[in-house]
Order: sequence, then C-alpha cells, then structure tokens
Amino acid sequence: MNKLLIQKREEISETRVAKMVFPGTTNHYDTLFGGIALQWMDEVAYIAATRFSRKSMVTISTEQIDFKQPIPSGILVELIARVVHVGRTSLKVEVSIFLEQLDSDKRTKAVTGHFNFVAVDENKKPTPIFDEESFL
Repeated sequence: MNKLLIQKREEISETRVAKMVFPGTTNHYDTLFGGIALQWMDEVAYIAATRFSRKSMVTISTEQIDFKQPIPSGILVELIARVVHVGRTSLKVEVSIFLEQLDSDKRTKAVTGHFNFVAVDENKKPTPIFDEESFL
C-alpha cells in the first residue's frame, strides 16, 4: 500500500467527539471517573480505526495513558482520535482529551493514550487491513 493512500486514510479517519462531563460520570472528587474517560477514549479510537480500515476491528491493547490533569464536572471535553501507525493486520490510534471552559476559549490537553486494534474476519481471526478489494 503506498504511503500517499495511507496518509489520505489517516486524514479521513480522524474522529472528534464532544461530550459534557455531568455528575453521573464523576467520582467523589467531582472529577470524571478514569474508567469513564478510558471508555470514551476506546469508543472514539474504535471509530477512527474502523473509518480507516473499513473492516471489523477489535481493541487488543492500550498503551500508556497519561492523565495530566483532573477533568472537572461541568466542563466540555473533546476527544480526538488519529491513526498513527499501520501494520499488516493491526493499527495504533492516538487519542487525546481536551478540556474547554464553556465561558472561555481556553483549551487544555488533559489525557493522551494509545489504543491498538486488529482487523478480524467473519471468524474473528486476524485479517490484513489492506487487500485488493479494500479501497477499490
């Protein structure tokens, strides 16, 4: 697969999702539960991986997740997922969570992590991401 096509697939697969942090998703410190943040990140990573490959994808692992600051209740978050590496049957998606105050243009990166996915066939076995029929 040529580098230009991979770059184009990476561009069109970038996924952005905005969410509000409401009390039902927060802990006793009134900040977003880490597990909820990971769920949101895995969901947006899955969408980006699927948009890139147009195949059935499954999460196989996560890599270092860095929580740089707490995410308070009442704040808008934007999750941005980008495919950053492509292998034969797997790919890696980087996900960042940005915080936005509703009454300001201030924007801060709060969390970054990497999610690894593998393409699977109808028998749930790894399958190449690129084949001759994938991008005709």
